[in-house]
Amino acid sequence: MRIIIVGGGKVVYHLAKNFTAKGYQVVIINKDKEYCDILARDLKGVIIHGDGSQPATLREAEANKSDIILALTSNDPDNLFICQLAQKEFGIPKTFSIVNNPDNEEIFKNLGVETIFNTTKLISLLIEQRVEVADVNNLLSIEEGKVSISQIHLQETSPVLGKTVRELDLPHDIVFGCVIRGDDVLIPKGDTKLLEDDKVLIITLPEKQAEAFEVLSGEE
Repeated sequence: MRIIIVGGGKVVYHLAKNFTAKGYQVVIINKDKEYCDILARDLKGVIIHGDGSQPATLREAEANKSDIILALTSNDPDNLFICQLAQKEFGIPKTFSIVNNPDNEEIFKNLGVETIFNTTKLISLLIEQRVEVADVNNLLSIEEGKVSISQIHLQETSPVLGKTVRELDLPHDIVFGCVIRGDDVLIPKGDTKLLEDDKVLIITLPEKQAEAFEVLSGEE
């Protein structure tokens, strides 16, 4: 796989290091000559001093032979233009871009950037996923928040203790993923009995999460 990275900083450095370690061909484009000299000394990839939004620079990077381009500059208009240029002029099939201003995400989507990293949203989501509310831990949000995976810790007050999964009165759109019991992970079946201190992973629509918590914990 051949990857072009346009941008600078520690993120670009470590991405390139990771990709080359996996055997990928990496090309880094950056406007700062001193930074390029440092990368050329420390990394195995091809380092090009230039402007990644210019066709001549992408041509020098052999963009027409590349599989992926990552636009990781601090300037959103540049990132958008780099991705569009890579797609339309050089036929790069996969484009990835950072969006520094959250308000620009929809514009990037509408203009064909395949994968967008909204840094503000990603950081917010990571914080939310690790914040526990009562006995619920939001582990993962899928498809931009359309599906949630949560962990519910069953305490001694839970009304479901001693009941089997078959006996639970759960809505149809709440799915049991697994039960974590000590060091064991159980794939629940109809006759799996729930015990105190079990951690139950459920898959829900976000609007059903509170309902699932109420059924499993007895709290509103």
